Amino acid sequence: MTATTVHLDFAALENTPVTPGPFAHVVVPHFIPPAELEALQASLPEIHSGGSFPPESLQLTPLMQNLVEQMEGPQLRDIIARKFGLELDDAPTMLTVRGRTREKDGRIHCDSTAKRVTVLLYLNPSSAAFTRQEGCLRLLNGPDDVEDYAVEVPPVNGTLLVFPNGPTTWHGHRQYVGPRYTIQLNYMETGAKARSELRRHKLSALLKKLPFAA
Repeated sequence: MTATTVHLDFAALENTPVTPGPFAHVVVPHFIPPAELEALQASLPEIHSGGSFPPESLQLTPLMQNLVEQMEGPQLRDIIARKFGLELDDAPTMLTVRGRTREKDGRIHCDSTAKRVTVLLYLNPSSAAFTRQEGCLRLLNGPDDVEDYAVEVPPVNGTLLVFPNGPTTWHGHRQYVGPRYTIQLNYMETGAKARSELRRHKLSALLKKLPFAA
């Protein structure tokens, strides 16, 4: 029988303390247990171009659909809210899937001020490129040098990274071109800028479902 449910390790997230530097964050290795990650990797949607894809624009297997539903569900929201002392009950969510990293990706940045919290879940197996530290997300001490980092998170093995956004949450990675599957979930603000981003997200989902979309 084909599995249709992913058993995420919410207990590990609950029990992992917040690391304060270079900004508040939590890293949970194997948030997806290894055996389940292997099954999930076999069912990832085919994504041949860069950029972010709303799940509605992709052909998802039941297993992948279950993962998306859990990522947007109340259990993850409640744990993150408690862990960082945030009120997220009314925060809209925006979830996208990335399958390929381009040469221009990974430049140093802080996320949009419309995003209150960023959650990244990495779905890739280990590779020689990631061992060479290519495409490994770095939490940086400042905005000027990708080598000036405090924490490096390889995008592999079902690792979960969570951090509230702010004016000094600089992050980026060394250049990497190739497959790199990531789920990004954001808990959004409720102001005009966030509403505009959510509208663009919904429009993107519609356009990428059209037959001529690449």
